[in-house]
Amino acid sequence: MKFAMIGAGAMGLRYGILLQEAGNDVTFIDTWQPHIDKIREQGGVYVMRDHENRHLVDIKLETPETYDDDPDMFIFFTKQMQLADYLERCAHFFKPKHYAFTCMNGMGHIEKLQQYFDDDKIIGGTALIATVLPGPGEVDFMGKPGAGKMNMCPLNEKPDAMCKQLYNELEKGHMNPTLTDDFMGTLMTKVIFNSVINTICTMFEIQMGEFGNFSGFDQMARQLIDEAYDICARADIHLVSSRKEEMIALERNTRIDMPLHYPSMYQDMTNDRPTEVDYINGYIAKLGEKYGYNAPTHKFVTQAVHLAEYHRQNEKKMREQQEPKETIAI
Repeated sequence: MKFAMIGAGAMGLRYGILLQEAGNDVTFIDTWQPHIDKIREQGGVYVMRDHENRHLVDIKLETPETYDDDPDMFIFFTKQMQLADYLERCAHFFKPKHYAFTCMNGMGHIEKLQQYFDDDKIIGGTALIATVLPGPGEVDFMGKPGAGKMNMCPLNEKPDAMCKQLYNELEKGHMNPTLTDDFMGTLMTKVIFNSVINTICTMFEIQMGEFGNFSGFDQMARQLIDEAYDICARADIHLVSSRKEEMIALERNTRIDMPLHYPSMYQDMTNDRPTEVDYINGYIAKLGEKYGYNAPTHKFVTQAVHLAEYHRQNEKKMREQQEPKETIAI
């Protein structure tokens, strides 16, 4: 298949490189200029796995303004707050026949994709796959080859030949896909998962294992899960995991699969990028309001993450003000 990967960040690079290694034609499209410059300067992306075996992988890289091809499918891996700008800049090469696939975190992206792609050509997904972007021009795949898993479902819940072909290529790329039959249930189950791990680890700037092994983990996680599941019941959203199964997945992910990993929200905050908390916990809280359910815990952690962002920005300003200014001797 021919893919255009819109967003060459951590997850975009991982999906794109694994699909490329599986024999597909992949072009990456990005807008972060330092990243673009570094990749072009070094002739590719440096790829590691768990900080080891750093090697250069040749990739095709374009910007929205320079891309000129006709892929079978566009894959979107941008941050929620970046997607509208990407779509606007890329709209000139979208065609009615094109498919869009995404495993982005949070909620709000599907509605934006619907402005450019037909419903029967949108495939949504979720990924439990840890990846880090240490800096421009390099990416670190966390976990052994084949680690992680993902769910996928077409928006119309009717898998066609293209959806099945995508499934096969993802399987060849060792991303362990599962084709589900409930679109909103699939996406919201991952949003709830992230609403626990991403926000708590980001608030306290801790690794996932530190949270998972904390004595109060079960109580904190269950409080967030129960609110979210109650809201989804009112909204008639059928989640693909039960509350018990969600807790088991959280426990395994934090304690066994990725205890040393920092979630993507933490990586954004520590690199002075806006977090996606409004599209995760904030989305759950607003969904609750829509159906007459108050979600005080999700509201609280949404603001707590914003407070952590605010605190880091203030600390950065204070450090900059305290740094001695360079003097010029005359």
